[in-house]
Amino acid sequence: MSLVLWPDGTPNALGNEAEDVPTLVPYLVEGAEPSAAIIVCPGGGYARRAQHEGEPVAQWLNSLGISAFVVHYRVAPYRHPNPLSDAQRAIRTVRSRAAEWNVDPGRVGILGFSAGGHVASSAGTHFDSGRPDAEDPIERQSSRPDLLVLCYPVISFGEYAHKGSLNNLLGEEPDAALVELMSNEKQVTELTPPTFLWHTADDASVPVENSLLFASALSRNKVPFELHVFESGRHGLGLAAEQPGVKAWTDVCASWLCQRGF
Repeated sequence: MSLVLWPDGTPNALGNEAEDVPTLVPYLVEGAEPSAAIIVCPGGGYARRAQHEGEPVAQWLNSLGISAFVVHYRVAPYRHPNPLSDAQRAIRTVRSRAAEWNVDPGRVGILGFSAGGHVASSAGTHFDSGRPDAEDPIERQSSRPDLLVLCYPVISFGEYAHKGSLNNLLGEEPDAALVELMSNEKQVTELTPPTFLWHTADDASVPVENSLLFASALSRNKVPFELHVFESGRHGLGLAAEQPGVKAWTDVCASWLCQRGF
């Protein structure tokens, strides 16, 4: 079951095909008490969304007792702010339907891989508390996630940028101010949510400096974080079940989520 994020019409839609309509796919856990919830953003360089970073990750979160929601955010030819708007809408939607889905609206996180990590880190650095006077009740909800999980994320559009993600999101010759705005290590404040990051040191696609820069910004702003850098592993490992060493990320992340009340 997938839910259309904007049932009354998607903002800035370029057409009416499936890729023009962002959706949310729930993976709910059953229980007497409301569960935590995490929105999952697959990667793909803002050109596509990798399947192995969607449903399998949601199922892993379910195994931890966490309800998951895979967001099919818009990718190229859509540019900023559409992917971020889709992620914000997903967060608001989960909070607005918390009672129906038996989730805790005060425990809604977001997790992303690669360019999906840029979507997630954008949600954690560009958010609002909702519009109380909005006609649409979903828009009255806060878009601030309660925590971030960033997996080999695209963070910066500076020296260590992933050029494909940069071009697909901001265009071939973006305005310098927009590049600065969407280099999320430069947008961290004390209000940025607690964050878990992991990367491999020899990632040949998205340099590890992306995670290091974000972690450094979190440290300067005294935001709780946990960072794991594994010595070796290709980009795009997802759950990394077949990768010795790196596959430990799911265990240490599960421990961190538990410590954060998820």
